Amino acid sequence: MDGFCKENYVYVFFIVRMGGLRHFLRGISTYIYGMRDTRHYMAVVTASTVWGLFAFVLRPLAGWPPHDILFYRVFVSALLMILLGLFFRRRAWVSDRGVYRLLSPVDRRGLMFQAIGGGFFLTGNWFAYIYVLNTVSIKAASMAYLVCPILTTVLAFGLGREVLARRQWGAVLLSVAGCLILAFGHVVELMYSMGIAVFYAFYLVTQRRNYGTDKVNLLTMQVLVSALLLLPFYPFYRGPVPTATIFYVLIAVIAIFYTIIPLMLSLYGLERLSASTVGIILYINPLMGFVIAIAFYGERIDWQQGVAYGIVLVSIALFNWGNSSHKAAFTGEAIADKAAGH
Repeated sequence: MDGFCKENYVYVFFIVRMGGLRHFLRGISTYIYGMRDTRHYMAVVTASTVWGLFAFVLRPLAGWPPHDILFYRVFVSALLMILLGLFFRRRAWVSDRGVYRLLSPVDRRGLMFQAIGGGFFLTGNWFAYIYVLNTVSIKAASMAYLVCPILTTVLAFGLGREVLARRQWGAVLLSVAGCLILAFGHVVELMYSMGIAVFYAFYLVTQRRNYGTDKVNLLTMQVLVSALLLLPFYPFYRGPVPTATIFYVLIAVIAIFYTIIPLMLSLYGLERLSASTVGIILYINPLMGFVIAIAFYGERIDWQQGVAYGIVLVSIALFNWGNSSHKAAFTGEAIADKAAGH
């Protein structure tokens, strides 16, 4: 009996401790991000981390032309998304058809722009990234996602009329200064990096609006648009049909784990987070890219690039120092939780 009671006391003590730890971590989450549930945040963190490891899968395909990698990546992704919709998501498509019919003409056009424009921006981003990473350098590809967060916020200011503080404009100008330093002797790398960043920044900004449709269905439409955009170019620009098994294995890995899943996670995160917040989390991607480029592939950073990257990192810190706008997506839930007595 004593042993039984002792075991129960230990069990109760364990539950209390775990419950206290859970509430402690939840309290930290609420304090930092203004929300109890960090699933949306962690979804974007996971997507950025996965993309940061992209070089390990993409570099072994350097022997094939970038456009062939893009063709097969998009076509395989589209096929998988179609099969997913046909066999597992018919109800979601029926539901979205009803949602679409209830939308106003303006919202219908907005939703169509999300699908078509999103497919266009993704296609441009994918091709530019594959080309730069395999033919220019991993550093240049990673630099794009250092510039992308601030570029995303500037676009949000221009398109969404968001207000930026003086400190934030100072950070933007500082980032521009870092890019200009890179331009001396590295103009080509800088232009490629900006191309990658512009496409993905536009994608993030245009996907923020929620029209009530299923995000997986939206991603399916975007991938199909991308496939349709590339299909007319395939007969004229494709290379010899790959015969190596490793090519198709890596393409399947890229389609599933580096395209469909992280994009689903990003769109899931955008349901609650602002585009600028998602852009900020993208810093995980370039930081991992720089480490991989130097540690695993022997790329070197000269003093000029080091200074420029350092200035960009300082601008990032300045831009986000005490910036409450990146928490805007969380504070609404925090206020609701407080009102509900949580």
